[in-house]
Amino acid sequence: MTLRLRLLAVASLLSLAATAQAAPSSGGWDWLVAPYAWGASVGTDITTHVPPSSSSSDVKFADLVDHFDGVGEVHVEGQGDGFGFFADFTYLGLADESEQPDFQATSDLDTRLFEAAAVYSPGTERFTGVETFAGLRVIDVDFNTTLTPRDPAYPPAIVDTGDTLTDFMLGVRYTFAFGRNWGLTLRGDGSWGDSDGTWNASALAQYHLQHGSWAFGYRYLDVNLKPNGNRVSINMSGPVVGYAFRF
Repeated sequence: MTLRLRLLAVASLLSLAATAQAAPSSGGWDWLVAPYAWGASVGTDITTHVPPSSSSSDVKFADLVDHFDGVGEVHVEGQGDGFGFFADFTYLGLADESEQPDFQATSDLDTRLFEAAAVYSPGTERFTGVETFAGLRVIDVDFNTTLTPRDPAYPPAIVDTGDTLTDFMLGVRYTFAFGRNWGLTLRGDGSWGDSDGTWNASALAQYHLQHGSWAFGYRYLDVNLKPNGNRVSINMSGPVVGYAFRF
């Protein structure tokens, strides 16, 4: 059985440091605080054996408010000469009910994502050029779905998982400037450990102002889990827009 929920949501980008305008070395630290909005589609794939069935559903943006249980995000980053770190927290709560030809599905998803990583930046300008990072990605997921078959020969199927997973995260990002006020950052990373693997990729353009930067782009995140022998894949993808305050 494969159940797929397509929901529009708001969350945060995990690589916000690149939104700051490149700053020359000054001996101190540069800091960023960046709230972001992510207009993401959220897909949840669940694979079990009983009952044998499949379905997909889509929720339009106008219906999004009916599915929010809650949302919140914050990102903080600091960088000195050659080294820095960032921390990021995201919470997303969604709920959905759908009628399928063979069954009725009721699902609830609560996801908390925390990242903390050290950044190595060998260039002469901060937040510019090739940077590598390594750290931890902690994923706390509570997921419940109940499938009630219309065929009474099959009992209801329930997938209920709640777990906190800690992965080692490794990634790279590249930022280059063009024109006087524009920049572009590409980021890719993966993490492994308690999860079955997570993958993140983003492309983010920046328009620099005196004390910060507007940023907009696109991001994709995929989280793979195997609770109780079942397979759960949660993916989020969509446009990103926000502002990074620089101190």
